[in-house]
Amino acid sequence: MMLRYALRTVRDRKAGFLGAFLALMCAAALITACGTLLDTGLRGTIRTERYAAAPVVVSGDQYVHQTTVKHKKGKTKVKHKAKPIAERAWLSERLRTRLARLPGVARVVPELTFLAQPLAPAGTGGRTAYGHAWDSAALTPYRLVTGSAPRADGDLVIDGDLAARARLRPGDRLTVQSTQAPRSYRITGIAAPAAVVRHQTSLFFTAAEARRLAAHPGQVSAFGVLPARGVDPERVRDAVAQALRGTTAQVSTGAARGPVEFLDAAAARTRLVSMGGAMGGTSLLVAVLVVVGTFALTVQQRHRELALLRALAATPGQIRALLGREALIIGVAAGTAGALLGLPLGGWLHSRFVALGALPATLEHTVSVFPPLAALAATLLGAWAAARIASRRIARIRPTEALAEARTERTRPAWGRIAAGLLLLAGGVVLVVVLTSLRTEPASTPVTFLAVVVLSTSVALLGPLLVKTAALLLAGPLRLTGHGGRLATANLRGNAARMASVVTPLTLLVGMTCTVLFVQSTLGDAARSQARAGVRADWVVAAQGPGVPGEAAGRLRARHDTVTEVVRTTVRVGLDKYPAQGVTPAGLTHTWDPQVTAGSLDRLGLHTIAVSQLAADQHHLKPGSTLKLTLGDGTPATLTVAAVYARGLGFGDFTFAHDLIAHHVDNPLASSVLVSTTRTQTQLATTLREFPGLRILSPADADALQADRQQMNAEVNYLAMGLVLAFTAIAVVNTLAMSVAERVREFALLRLAGATRRQVLRMLRTEALSVLFLATSLGSGIALAVLTAFSVGMTGRAAPSVTPLLYVTVVGVAGLLALVASSVPGRAALRVRAVTVATAKE
Repeated sequence: MMLRYALRTVRDRKAGFLGAFLALMCAAALITACGTLLDTGLRGTIRTERYAAAPVVVSGDQYVHQTTVKHKKGKTKVKHKAKPIAERAWLSERLRTRLARLPGVARVVPELTFLAQPLAPAGTGGRTAYGHAWDSAALTPYRLVTGSAPRADGDLVIDGDLAARARLRPGDRLTVQSTQAPRSYRITGIAAPAAVVRHQTSLFFTAAEARRLAAHPGQVSAFGVLPARGVDPERVRDAVAQALRGTTAQVSTGAARGPVEFLDAAAARTRLVSMGGAMGGTSLLVAVLVVVGTFALTVQQRHRELALLRALAATPGQIRALLGREALIIGVAAGTAGALLGLPLGGWLHSRFVALGALPATLEHTVSVFPPLAALAATLLGAWAAARIASRRIARIRPTEALAEARTERTRPAWGRIAAGLLLLAGGVVLVVVLTSLRTEPASTPVTFLAVVVLSTSVALLGPLLVKTAALLLAGPLRLTGHGGRLATANLRGNAARMASVVTPLTLLVGMTCTVLFVQSTLGDAARSQARAGVRADWVVAAQGPGVPGEAAGRLRARHDTVTEVVRTTVRVGLDKYPAQGVTPAGLTHTWDPQVTAGSLDRLGLHTIAVSQLAADQHHLKPGSTLKLTLGDGTPATLTVAAVYARGLGFGDFTFAHDLIAHHVDNPLASSVLVSTTRTQTQLATTLREFPGLRILSPADADALQADRQQMNAEVNYLAMGLVLAFTAIAVVNTLAMSVAERVREFALLRLAGATRRQVLRMLRTEALSVLFLATSLGSGIALAVLTAFSVGMTGRAAPSVTPLLYVTVVGVAGLLALVASSVPGRAALRVRAVTVATAKE
């Protein structure tokens, strides 16, 4: 019975349900898009290229492990956790002999993979360039199409893609920037892969030269194990795994070889799971808030119809069942459409993340049925829950009260709603207070956006009270605008619930947008401020390529300049990840000042470490303390704390001696070189003229370059939250249009009472601007509170970085949306003759 009536209601009131349909459809699309990113992080394919001809690959362990044992009530619980390391883990070359003796193994090919950037004008077409020994070409396999294999240390074989792009052929010379000084090589041959290679450029050297450039004596990147003819690769895999038991070596076959080859793609999986989960969670919370508000407005518009049903003996359960079934009908249609739209939207998001460099192209986008099904289920549940929440009042009161409230809003306060709003407000305040104590970005970012959503939800519940308060405060100024202002004041007071449904998405839009835009600048500006204050050098040497070679720094030292090489990496203490750097200890205080608060940098060496105040507080460290950690390539180290410094945000939480870090990173070239000298920029450039791609910058220019990089990183976060903001903007337009469209009869009565069309439109504009003023004040207040707490926690100062022009733009866009969304349906409603509307059946 109720299902049939619900179907008829939806069919006959298509326009009335359009707003709810759009809100649910956008929510489903957003959840599906975020779900595809999460699915890609969990199950995304990483296809092997380099190891296509090696059925079994042995590699180092790319994870740091932690096992905890808990004894509780006579039971023992063992938990094992693992986190990825930042650099490539290397293997001992001596394992080759053990593997070669195994039955069924025809050949064991050692692999060396290292940085090798060809300095050709044509570049590599966006592909990452790696160097290898020619002996390992069989792993793909690469075969010579012209020329000969490299025999001398100055010989080189390049792949066909690079040869075609740079128009190179045997006999030509090519300069390569690898882990040492740039060197010119003679091209002896051009090789082509038997398998498809799309994401990398391969350069092949002699075995001796490859070992020199890899700079890991006695170690290899991996082993490719080739089974004998007719031997099952899985059988060989089992034998290899058995032989390597007790070591950290990992054995991979099939699809598992891809993550071994493309370490950045394997690490991106973890990052994408975190990003997709955060986006999906925020999207879901915003969607619930918007959908509940939209359904509340829909039910409010049908108050008279539902009151008549109550008067005709419909029970509260029947009213709830009717609205629930209507919501499910709309949810099925909107959820299906939104889920289908979300699939290409997720693909577009993935492609944009790849274009911005946040994800490698080697991690392929995964499409499955799980995200759309999850989005559909969430949409149905959200629609049903929103309908139940919106129908509580009309289903609970007596029929006579329902008929009375069908014409005017209730004047008594809804104490339950106010209590829930105050409770959420208190929860939001607690989150803001907690945010002041969070000092790491991974911990503070989720709490930041959760606080905005919780505080916006409290605004939604306290909305009618806030609107009435705003109407009281704005009554005086609005009277000065004439009849339209007085009518707007009366509407704000008499229709506070309807106006509150518009305030909520506008508040969320302003608050969330300001938080997204300024949380990155707050953190970035604080980091750059510390870096500017800490760089004492006269000049900074930067590279347009992979980095500054150590030979370039040596050339400057030969001229008696004080030179500090800086190498960046990431290390782990336990499972916690920290940004770190390696610096040259000699003359360090002449070029760098991290604001030491305890100890001295004079004691920094191969067995000591300097730590930030944050790391010192977290691990209870002081000068003389011992710290156990895992370096970027998985090597464990135990070091003594030499100094504690305050500028960790600008320079990282751990500072090592350069020579210690340089041997445990994939790229040992310096990211920058700090130079203290009396010589001029031109003189330094002359000294380094043999090193292509190096630039001599003043500290101010280096800071500007860092600002550009910071902006590029911020764009990733803007894109990540951009869809949520777009959904919120659509909700603003949708809710405003619904709110104005229901007032056709009110406009007709105003016109019959003598109001002109222009006066009615002026009243609408005044209402929209009043609502915008309230929403902007609330949204800005929420964003300011959250950003201030974030700044206190992350930088130690209550100084959020807000760009005035950007803030004015946010408010201007919100105002434009509000005015357009109210004036367009208002003008459409005023086109119909007032008498026709006033005499029509409701």
